[in-house]
Amino acid sequence: MKIKFMGAARTVTGSCYILEVNGHRFAVDCGMHQGNAEIEKRNVDVDIYGPNEIEFFLITHAHIDHSGLLPRLVHEGFHGPVYATQPTVDLLKILLLDSAHIQEMEAQWKSRKRLRYGEKNIGPLYTKRDAEATFPLLKAVSYDEIFEPLPGLKVNFRDAGHILGASLIEIWMEENGQPVKLVFSGDIGRPAQLLMKDPSVIDSADFLFLESTYGNRNHKDEDDSLNELAEAIAYSYGNKEKVIIPAFAVERTQEMMYSLYLLSKDGRLPPDMPVYLDSPLAIRATEIFRHHTAYLDEETRQLINKGEDPLYLPQMHFTPTTEESMAINNQSGPAIVISASGMANAGRIKHHLRHNLWREGASIVFVGFQAQGTTGRKIVDGAQKVRLFGEDVAVKAKLFTINGFSAHAGQDQLLEWLSHFQKMDMQVFLVHGEFPAQQVLADLIRERFGFKVLIPEYLEETTLKTGEVVRRVEYPEKAAPRIDWGYILEDLDAKLAQIKARRMQMESKPWIEQTEIRDRLLDLNRSLMEINSEI
Repeated sequence: MKIKFMGAARTVTGSCYILEVNGHRFAVDCGMHQGNAEIEKRNVDVDIYGPNEIEFFLITHAHIDHSGLLPRLVHEGFHGPVYATQPTVDLLKILLLDSAHIQEMEAQWKSRKRLRYGEKNIGPLYTKRDAEATFPLLKAVSYDEIFEPLPGLKVNFRDAGHILGASLIEIWMEENGQPVKLVFSGDIGRPAQLLMKDPSVIDSADFLFLESTYGNRNHKDEDDSLNELAEAIAYSYGNKEKVIIPAFAVERTQEMMYSLYLLSKDGRLPPDMPVYLDSPLAIRATEIFRHHTAYLDEETRQLINKGEDPLYLPQMHFTPTTEESMAINNQSGPAIVISASGMANAGRIKHHLRHNLWREGASIVFVGFQAQGTTGRKIVDGAQKVRLFGEDVAVKAKLFTINGFSAHAGQDQLLEWLSHFQKMDMQVFLVHGEFPAQQVLADLIRERFGFKVLIPEYLEETTLKTGEVVRRVEYPEKAAPRIDWGYILEDLDAKLAQIKARRMQMESKPWIEQTEIRDRLLDLNRSLMEINSEI
């Protein structure tokens, strides 16, 4: 049995794992690679997936970093079934169409730019027609109902507690007459979060593929997160400016709506402060949440049964059209704007940042993970300016990073979920995480549970053998790991911006702190010299 890591290997996007078992070939997830230009190049060359040879997909959940390459593979020849829960199927039908629209628009924009330089047009990664061709392949399955996509291969979807319809996937098979069990965590949810049930408990596996997004840190609790959101609102309301919230259209937006509902009930949301849900996709996704209330947690269902709607406010405005979206930034006065994308690397949120990021009285509230290379990550890392629509925009607004709203389990919650596994020779593969976080989590797992832990690399192919140390197969020539200099330079730019900002304040600091800053500058200079010699 072999597995090949097509993505989410030392990164948090592009989740896809292709398995070869008893002469059959299938995959778990089919995510889009997101981040800087070097990472996103991986979306284009899908020949390495072998689309014609994949018999079926198992999709853990609808987020684009777990599902967004499906139309591309369909265009290139995949025609088998795609298994997912019913809410995931419903969400995929809107998310993939929206993604296709973005691909078409970006291709048009890039082509116009290329034509000005006498270069050829480029086509989109995939089109709406490709997305629509994916829909007949979607097959809905229920939680906790074992099915057989292949004879002798059993699959069970369990509630992951992450977003609506998100799943942990159990797979049973026999190889060489021996039973083998694999578990793919997908993205594990944060216990006791708004809207979602807690993740299902699983207690056995031979091989576990565990997400590690927050492997090196924990989240704030719900009360602290609500208090910080209230602080951002009060700050901008007092300054008669806007609160801008980049949020993923699915789950994070709905959780923010629920949070504003709680603040309103508590008297901490000014009733005359308009709230704009500025994302056609998020508006449609919210309707799907309302349609699948059985998948929501008990507390939310009780509110709904009492006639309350935690996803609505009297001052809430839905702005599906482009004209309505543009009008938001033509209006003066305080407001809350929730818009996509959650990492600020596409969509309407970039326009809102362009209009508000430079305003000192405005607030920018990040409520989700910001991947390497994204605009959101640059802002969070301390960039003094970011480039939006071809111009540099100063970062003057007050920044809030509220990880307590994350739909991912934090470090302690991952370890708690892992503590239920009883098989001591289980092998753990850490996926869907950045390498520093994975290293921290790997050490804790080895120390606390004694499990074997591996951190695979992009396009690594591994043979799985029960009860043995995993054999690492040599990298194919195409998969030779490359240093992502683009990201390194972006990261250095952000760190330099932080240091420059501190230098401006140095005169007012004690002498000992000035010395510390100078030492850090010397260290950075040495690092730059080392990188220059490697290049």
